[in-house]
Amino acid sequence: MVISTSSAGAMESLHGLVDLRTAAQLLAAAAALYILIEHLSYHRKKGALPGPPLVVPFLGSAAHMVRDPARFWEVQAARASKSGAGLAADFLIGRFMVFIRDSELSHRVFANVRSDAFVLIGHPFGKKLFGDHNFIYLSGDDHKDLRRRMAPNFTPRAFATYAAIQQRVILSHLRRWLDRSAANGGKAMPIRVPCRQMNLDTSQTVFAGPYLTKEARERFEEDYNLFNVGLTALPVDLPGFAFRRARQSVPRLVRVLDRCARDSKARMRAGGEPECLVDYWMQETVREIDEAKEAGLLPPAHTDDGELGSFLFDMLFAAQDASTSSLCWAVSALDSHPDVLARVRAEVASLWSPESGEPITAEKIAEMKYTKAVALEVVRHRPPATLVPHIATKEFQLTEWYTIPKGAIVLPSVYESSFQGFPDPDAFDPERFFSEARREDVVYKRNFLAFGAGPHQCVGQRYALNHLVLFMALFVSVVDFRRDRTEGCDEPLYVPTIVPRDGCAVYLKQRCARFPSF
Repeated sequence: MVISTSSAGAMESLHGLVDLRTAAQLLAAAAALYILIEHLSYHRKKGALPGPPLVVPFLGSAAHMVRDPARFWEVQAARASKSGAGLAADFLIGRFMVFIRDSELSHRVFANVRSDAFVLIGHPFGKKLFGDHNFIYLSGDDHKDLRRRMAPNFTPRAFATYAAIQQRVILSHLRRWLDRSAANGGKAMPIRVPCRQMNLDTSQTVFAGPYLTKEARERFEEDYNLFNVGLTALPVDLPGFAFRRARQSVPRLVRVLDRCARDSKARMRAGGEPECLVDYWMQETVREIDEAKEAGLLPPAHTDDGELGSFLFDMLFAAQDASTSSLCWAVSALDSHPDVLARVRAEVASLWSPESGEPITAEKIAEMKYTKAVALEVVRHRPPATLVPHIATKEFQLTEWYTIPKGAIVLPSVYESSFQGFPDPDAFDPERFFSEARREDVVYKRNFLAFGAGPHQCVGQRYALNHLVLFMALFVSVVDFRRDRTEGCDEPLYVPTIVPRDGCAVYLKQRCARFPSF
């Protein structure tokens, strides 16, 4: 039998079509099987926890989280609260997630940051972003040793050095704000971005001081902006995506900072006086390195320039956006509470005058007890970093009835804890920290988790509070301000810390007769 060429071609096409259809069916079956397995795994891990009954394959609720993070976390908190368990479950980019609202359960996570329980990651996909040589990923003796070596950074002498730097930088930026406001005809100016620029300038100068050139600062700011954008983007690690640009910016930032550590070591070894945080750190570090060398030993752990650059980056990251958040909320709260503003102004005026020509001394800062109470209430009322992401390295029995599965993203909410226990928690009330009779910072200490708890409690919390106190003291003394209040202006916006939705728009004009300069 003879088959024509055209018939043979038709049969080949038919076979090809059948093959494609078979492949498509197999692909569809594989996809359906993957979705089924993923859902079964999610429900097995979720157990009795409240959470969405169905999740989008692989992505889960990531799109909702990126699109409207405020609403997303409100839903998690509501689920955790209504269930009475203090816990809720969800699914993000192929990872099972446990949200913790209950303060005591959050303490259980904070207290168990170790290799066989939880790893602090700082971001749901932090390991990819921050890299491996990172302070927050250390635990056990390594972590204790590094915190011990950081101790000279936070002595009274060091804080006095930082305070002088902070005031110079803050005042230079406040001068710019006032000039910009005047140039714009006194129109309301959102201060979130100016606050962020001021904080970046402050933290760079306090932490790295003379070791950052003007060019290095400009490059640093560009890369830091890329990093911040990537923090709130979908974690797509492909060319052209914000997450990839953020991840690539970190090594460049670290290289700038490891040069600062190297230069500081050389200057401290030559007998220079500390002028910034890295100097206080390296002064003791070079002594330990030199002693080890004389004894014929290897240098102590975590004293390599590259590692130190990574640790400095962690500290800059922690100081940057969290402080921006607190400064914005402080301005908004002072405007909303004229009685609080009046008391802060009176306290500062009794200790310092803009016309004095001198900076506020460390002793005077310590006397600003009401202003510090306001700072504490700002941080309680609007904790800047609302969540502290961890990864469960192994199964962990969190309660009698629920075990967190290995690999889960675990998210203790310090925001939710701030509104538990405290009387009338929604009210902004500095008296809760100022009044000796109330002492709510002691009575409800377990719920005040804005700086974390346990071995990884924020090492720079005193620096952060001092910065907030200094900013408020200078701001209320040299600036008359009024909030541009519009509907929803104070709703939290995640960027990635929380800030007022309108960027904290304020009307500004100079208050003092002569602007301070020192």
